[in-house]
Amino acid sequence: MVDYSKWKDIEISDDEDETHPNIDTPSLFRWRHQARVERMAERQKEIEELQKNKIEHEKKLRQTKSELDKAEETKASNVDELRKKLKNLEMEAEEIQKKEEDLKKKDKNTPWNVDTISKPGFAKTIINKRPERPKEENLTGEEREARMRKFIKENEKDLKHFGMLKRYDDSRMFLKSHNHLVCENTANYLVIWCINLEMEEKHELMGHVAHQTICMQYILELAKQLDTDPRACVDAFFSKIQVAEKEYKNSFDDELKQYKERIKKRAAEKIEEAIKEAEEEERQKRLGPGGLDPSEVFESLPDNLKKCFETQDTQLLQETVASMDEEEAKYHIKRCVDSGLWVPDANKKKDEEAEYSEAGDSAENVDVD
Repeated sequence: MVDYSKWKDIEISDDEDETHPNIDTPSLFRWRHQARVERMAERQKEIEELQKNKIEHEKKLRQTKSELDKAEETKASNVDELRKKLKNLEMEAEEIQKKEEDLKKKDKNTPWNVDTISKPGFAKTIINKRPERPKEENLTGEEREARMRKFIKENEKDLKHFGMLKRYDDSRMFLKSHNHLVCENTANYLVIWCINLEMEEKHELMGHVAHQTICMQYILELAKQLDTDPRACVDAFFSKIQVAEKEYKNSFDDELKQYKERIKKRAAEKIEEAIKEAEEEERQKRLGPGGLDPSEVFESLPDNLKKCFETQDTQLLQETVASMDEEEAKYHIKRCVDSGLWVPDANKKKDEEAEYSEAGDSAENVDVD
């Protein structure tokens, strides 16, 4: 039910009984209105002063409490003085609260008049302003990489969800409810995901995620053209692509096609790089004590030396080296040593190892009494 009691007493200047014929009624109304305005001004001044005193008093109260806490911790000599001051301030706070309640009660019982019976619903005019485009921060490469890793860690589940969406309406609603994903980091993540899918030969899934990537890139590009926040362009893009003219749709499809080709090319490059890296790691493992690859050194040897290493005939190797030009023989033998194809004094080392092993066995068999 509506409570009509607040409209029961309304003070209006021109609703009085008939005045004396000799009194200037309009002037009387103006005087009464002026007196009422002055009373209202005094009331407003009283309210403002009370609020000002209340704020200052609360500040003193907080400050005194803080000083008392510190004094009690340090056991200062002015603890009793601060406690007394705090008690007085608390009593003053009660008085201020009582005055505030009296004013509210007085204001509630004051009859309405033409100046207070209504108030404007809006005191200001609001003009829609286009959201500003976020300013680019001057970050180092390491800082950008760290921020990207953090973004992916916090949002990877939602990023994958967006990448798997099929319908434009679903993509629109998801981005509207997760507007923090409308950014460059999302586009970068989707690009990386597309490359990985292509490397894993998941071509159909790559094509689907590529479509979502181009959608995000179109939104970001639209924001650049309008110089606005990308989040404000989500509705605009999806509305346009869903009812797109043939030229706009062809442009989108062409961009998607080229993007897929770039992904395939980059994936092939990364596979080739991975193969080369693996081969280089394997090669590093094969390097001999001098840092040469035994396979490369073997292929560079003359046929007669190759035969010696293939047959592992030491006597033949010695004879072959003796028959060669001294400088050429030194060159090839040094390369064989540096690559580990030839180990000088290998037999001597084997004999030393055998002797050491025999000595160890003898020591184990010694019976100590």
